[in-house]
Amino acid sequence: MHRLAVLTIFAVAGAPSLAAQGATIELRDNPDAKEFVISIGPIDLPAMSQQTGHDHEAGGEHHGVMFLPPVQEVAIPFDTYLYGFRYELVDGDGNEVPSQLLHHLNVIDPEHRDLFLPISYRVAAVGSETGPLKVPWLLFGQPVEAGQRLVVVAMLHNPTGTAYRGVTVNFIFQYVKPGRPWPLFPVYSFQVDVAFPAGDKDFDLPPGRTTKSWEGSPSIDGRIVAIGGHLHDYAVNVTLEDVTDGKQIWQGEPILDDEGRLVGVTLGRLYRRLGVRIHTDHVYRVSVTYDNPTQDTIPKGGMGLVAGLFIPGIDEWPAADVTDALYVLDRRHYLRMIRGSLDEIERSDSTAVGDRSRHSRRAM
Repeated sequence: MHRLAVLTIFAVAGAPSLAAQGATIELRDNPDAKEFVISIGPIDLPAMSQQTGHDHEAGGEHHGVMFLPPVQEVAIPFDTYLYGFRYELVDGDGNEVPSQLLHHLNVIDPEHRDLFLPISYRVAAVGSETGPLKVPWLLFGQPVEAGQRLVVVAMLHNPTGTAYRGVTVNFIFQYVKPGRPWPLFPVYSFQVDVAFPAGDKDFDLPPGRTTKSWEGSPSIDGRIVAIGGHLHDYAVNVTLEDVTDGKQIWQGEPILDDEGRLVGVTLGRLYRRLGVRIHTDHVYRVSVTYDNPTQDTIPKGGMGLVAGLFIPGIDEWPAADVTDALYVLDRRHYLRMIRGSLDEIERSDSTAVGDRSRHSRRAM
């Protein structure tokens, strides 16, 4: 078992949240299954009626208090390729508990940059509706190196009337070791969010139809080979399009259960047609549309994220410029030193992100 290098823990201001006392994060190798398991917990999640009085209702759905495990680092123990991930939640007795208890989980590489922005590279990100994801390991794998640091940021909540004690989140990476002819293509993850370039990514949903977009260009030519998205209830769709060519690359739609609640987002396995080429001199737009059928504004009810796997046209993924103003702001945000939307952050510090025009073209 590999012990952790613990980062400083910062409280989140201005949000109904509680530190998850006693929770730890660690990575262990399961060599028989060829899996890395990142475990987060244990965390006690009181029932909705037992929480601290911050409960609120949005569109008929209770969200309750957010529970914050410490932000910590784990280290990859050896060189390998990642080709899939999944997660599970169990209570103190080992019984499976609802996935809706996980609000979100991000795995971040602070030493490399993201595809569309000079911020820390996102290795993986999941929400409660994210199902298992993997690509053919003979074809594709994301290279990681021995000693590579990954920052794990998670948030849990309990929107139910049932209390859960000792909850642990197990986030599981599947890997294949190097030294063979496979995987044939190294791939890297990417993300594009309608709330780029920085800050909290959720936004309010007024009654009726809402569309939000962000435009930008990648720093590397290459091919998108797999794509998915993250949405909330009342989403209509999320899309990625090549504005320069006037072509839609992908449209993701919500997958609903029998009660009409969001349980997933459709996936695009673009490798079946050799992927979709993207170019540094093209502009790309991510857009999300919601239709709120209620008469009330839903606070922080919307998100719109596209994420996927990308074959770069270069041999080595670029390192991060840790002095870039946007990199610094983003890192302070995921370390919970600051909180708020980009507009809120800029109102408190107009120099926080430098020249915003270098990083985004907003289309509302």
